[in-house]
Amino acid sequence: MRPRHTPRIDSRAPSRERRAALLSGWPTGWPTFGHPARRARRAALFALCAGALACALGMAPGATVRAAGPLTTPLTIRIGFVAPLTGDYANYGHDLQNGVQLALDDANAQGIKIGEQTARFELIAIDDRGDPRLGIQAAARLANLNVAAVVGHFNSGTAIPASRIYESAGIPMIDPAATNPVITSQGFANTFTVIANDAQNAGIAGAWAVDVVKARRIAIVDDRTAFGQGEADVFERTVKEHGGNVVARDFAPTDAGDFGPQLARIKAADADLLYFGGLARQAAALVKQMKARSMHTQFVGGGGVAIPDFVQLAGPAGDGALAWEYGRPLAQLPDGPRFAQKFKSRFGTEVLAYAPFGYDATWAAIHAMTAAKSANPDVFRAALKTLSFDGVTGRIAFDDTGALKNGASTLYQVKQGAWVPVTTRGG
Repeated sequence: MRPRHTPRIDSRAPSRERRAALLSGWPTGWPTFGHPARRARRAALFALCAGALACALGMAPGATVRAAGPLTTPLTIRIGFVAPLTGDYANYGHDLQNGVQLALDDANAQGIKIGEQTARFELIAIDDRGDPRLGIQAAARLANLNVAAVVGHFNSGTAIPASRIYESAGIPMIDPAATNPVITSQGFANTFTVIANDAQNAGIAGAWAVDVVKARRIAIVDDRTAFGQGEADVFERTVKEHGGNVVARDFAPTDAGDFGPQLARIKAADADLLYFGGLARQAAALVKQMKARSMHTQFVGGGGVAIPDFVQLAGPAGDGALAWEYGRPLAQLPDGPRFAQKFKSRFGTEVLAYAPFGYDATWAAIHAMTAAKSANPDVFRAALKTLSFDGVTGRIAFDDTGALKNGASTLYQVKQGAWVPVTTRGG
C-alpha cells in the first residue's frame, strides 16, 4: 500500500503537485516530498549546502552574489543553407556551401558583435538534390529551427516554392545562385538575390547575338527546368525584340543524354547560332554531338556552363564554345584573387562557380544584423533592404523587389582547354 504522506504524480495528467514540480524545476518524475517533516529536512539541507558554498567562496553567511559584469556568453546565430549536395548538381552545391562556410569562419574569427554580444555563427546545411519537393521540406525544417536567415537555394525550381515558406515564416532568404526573375517578382519582403537574374544575363546574351554577332538564324534548346527554360525564354524574347530570327526552339529534359532529334532539326534549319539554357553536363554532351555531326553552328551557353567541368567533359569538341556567366571574372575583382587563394587554402580546391556569391550572400545577412544590433529577422530585415557594401563579387545592394542592383554578366570562350573572359556587360 502507498504511504498516505507520499503524493502520487500521474504522468498522464498534470496534477497540482506535478505542475508545482514543473514550475520549480524539480525532476518531473520524482515525488515532491509534501510531508511537513520531509519539507523541514529538505529546507535544512538546502541551508547547509548554501552555507558550505558561501564558506568555499570566502563569503560571509547571508552575503548576496552579484553579477561581475555583462554576460560574455556568445550569441549563437544559426544560418540555414540549402542546395543539392548529392546528385547531378552536387558539385555546384558543395562549391556554394564552402563559400558560405568561409564567410562564417571569417565572421567568427573577427569576433563580430551583434549589439553587446559577440556572435558565434553556425551553419545548418540541408541537401535538396535540386528537387522542389525536397526544397520545400528543407525550408519548412529551417523555419522550425528558427534560423536567422537562409542562404540558398541553387535551383530556381526549388527557390521559387521555398521562398513562399520563408515569407510565411518571416525568414530572409538571400539567394546566391538561382536566377529566374520570378524569385524576386512575387512581392515578398524576405526574398533577396546577390546575383544577376536571367532578365539581365539572358537579355544581354540575346541582344549580343543579334547586334554584335549578327546571327541570322538562331536556334534555342533548354532543359525544361525553371532555370533553363526561364533563361531561354528571356533570350528568345530579346532576340525578337532586336529584330533577330529564331528558326528552331526545342528542349531536352535534364536526364537526356541523346540530342540526336533536336540537332537534326537544328541542322535542317541551317542555324548559325545555338543558345542552350541548362547546365554544364548537358552542354558538354550537346557540343560533343554537334562535333560528331560536323555542325558548324556556334554554341552559346547561358549561366552555369562556363565551369571547368564543361571543358573536362566536352574535351576537344568544347574548343570555341561560348557562354554568358553571371558577374565579373573573379581574377579581375579587387578582392577576387585573395578570395580564391583563401578558398583553396581552406578547402583544397579551386572555386567552381558560385562560391563568391555564397560568401557575399552570407555577409549581407551578417552586415544587416550588425547594423540593426539584432539577429531577429523582424528587426534586421529593414537594414537588409537598405544595405550597400562592397563584396567579393562587386557592390551588393538591393532594389525594391530584393533583386541585385546593376548585376553584371561576362562572356567566356573556351581556348586551349580553358575558359577565357571575352567581355563584360553591366555592373
